[in-house]
Amino acid sequence: MSVDPAELLRQRGYKVTAQRLAVLRAAAERPHLTAEDVVGAVRSDIGAISRRAVYDAVSMLTDMGLLRRIQPAGSAARYETRVADDHHHLACRSCGDLVDVECTIADSMCTEAGRAAGYEVDEVEIIFWGRCPTCRQGADDT
Repeated sequence: MSVDPAELLRQRGYKVTAQRLAVLRAAAERPHLTAEDVVGAVRSDIGAISRRAVYDAVSMLTDMGLLRRIQPAGSAARYETRVADDHHHLACRSCGDLVDVECTIADSMCTEAGRAAGYEVDEVEIIFWGRCPTCRQGADDT
């Protein structure tokens, strides 16, 4: 996150709290965390905090557009701070690892796909599925 998260909150008229900043830091430092992972990271960062407070912060920050929610099939929702660009994800079927990949299709192709049906496309989410190098290596060893 290149812009100060506290300033982003202020610009949108939200109160800057230690919990919100800790959630943003956790998601920026380790993209694709589940909400439960965020709870652990925030507790390590600022100490005692309720699970509910973290879940509320994650939800509010997602609604504000400061976090992106990704929900791969069969997986818990994941969160990242990379919200200002179109990018896709690679998901490992074995371990659940999720990594960013740059947009592989021209932006116009992604947004034009819905126009024929009368949709105004404002976001594209593509997840490529397979096995990560670590899981492939483990399978090759057996």
